[in-house]
Amino acid sequence: MTIRWDCILIAAGLAAFATSCARKPSNTIGMIPKGTTHVFWQTVHAGGIKAARETGYEIVWNAPAVEGDRSRQIAIVESMINQEVAGIALAPIDRKALSAVVERATAAGIPVMIFDSGIDTPKRLGYVGTDNKNGGRLAARRMGEVLGGKGLVAVITDTPGSASTGERDAGFIDELHKKFPQIRLLETQYCDTSVAKSRAITENLLTAHSDLAGVFADHENATAGTALALKSRNRREVKLVGFDASEHLVDDMKDGWVDSLMVQNPFQMGYDAIRDIVLKLKGQNPPAETDTGVTLVRAQDLQRAEIQKILFPDIQQYLAGHQ
Repeated sequence: MTIRWDCILIAAGLAAFATSCARKPSNTIGMIPKGTTHVFWQTVHAGGIKAARETGYEIVWNAPAVEGDRSRQIAIVESMINQEVAGIALAPIDRKALSAVVERATAAGIPVMIFDSGIDTPKRLGYVGTDNKNGGRLAARRMGEVLGGKGLVAVITDTPGSASTGERDAGFIDELHKKFPQIRLLETQYCDTSVAKSRAITENLLTAHSDLAGVFADHENATAGTALALKSRNRREVKLVGFDASEHLVDDMKDGWVDSLMVQNPFQMGYDAIRDIVLKLKGQNPPAETDTGVTLVRAQDLQRAEIQKILFPDIQQYLAGHQ
């Protein structure tokens, strides 16, 4: 039997050619937040859609059904890699657990822009989001002001391993120690992104510490749960300084249950994350880090036009048909 090597080589070449033709440059960018139900993430999505429309790309939006599900988020990233998307914008649930899959995406030639929460690998395109330590410091200064520099304060946070909330807590605690040494801090409590658990934690704290003067809740769910607990116990005098905003939290602030909110700019976060991926795809070098800002909002600030724009951006014009 005679082996026709020339035919084999031709066949191999044709197969390679067919494969290369099948793998056309993708026009799709994957966007993977920590969750999808909260207004914060929906606003991020809207910002990403705006940037994609302006640059001729499409967004594939996917996230764990339960915020905090690390394994599901890893699986979603892996699926995006297998789909050979052009790029990935990721808000990692856990700064360590997501590192390996981000490195796999980068090795596959897919740029990964991290947004909202940091990650423990340099194999990423960059970071877009809030300066969370600065946000924590801002919250601490507000807490110190409203408590007159003394009192007992609790911190209710997300889950262990979350870079964004961990940095907020670090900034908050460090600033209190430096600027308000007479404020006493209780041990940090983890609510695992659950409103119900945050409410239960706060109610237990109110029972155990009748002199509780303030609570710093470092994300939307923690803030919402804490507000519910204060209302259920009629403890309006306990000062709640929260992070993130929603219509319900703004209403609670109007009614005096929330003292103030540290408000991020999720629309800009989503926009910049997609814009920077496109810059990379076009051969440019986007910034290594982009701070999208954090603003202290009090009840007396709510009528200001610039505050209204941050709190209630018009996202439906972008989300229609995408949810």
